[in-house]
Amino acid sequence: MKQVTIYTDGACSGNPGPGGWGVVLVCGGLRKELSGGEASTTNNRMELTAVIEGLSALKYPCQVTLVSDSRYVLDAITKGWVYKWKANGWMRTKTEPALNSDLWERLLPLLEQHELRYEWIRGHTGHPENERCDQMAVAESRRFR
Repeated sequence: MKQVTIYTDGACSGNPGPGGWGVVLVCGGLRKELSGGEASTTNNRMELTAVIEGLSALKYPCQVTLVSDSRYVLDAITKGWVYKWKANGWMRTKTEPALNSDLWERLLPLLEQHELRYEWIRGHTGHPENERCDQMAVAESRRFR
């Protein structure tokens, strides 16, 4: 299996508001950048979309290191919250629905296609790939202002 590192970030001006996402994929000496955005969204939706788009860009199963500054995304996966939400009909509690279930439904099958390792990094601390993802996400969000 090829080893790929996927760096992701999302941005939103207002919450909700115009938002964008950015992805940097690195495999060996190759590097690919992806980005996009939406007119009305939230930061967490953009963080999730970045991960979905990054994994969707892979053509076959890979060993993936997913690097993100989003505790929302990484904790929901690594702590098993998303699997509990799904098992409970996309409810966080008996009265509170889980947010972004449409995106989680898209992400879960992608997680199963690859061998994943997760790495959290603090955002806006000078990490080159995280900074690049943030630049792309912010630029995309500005297209919708």
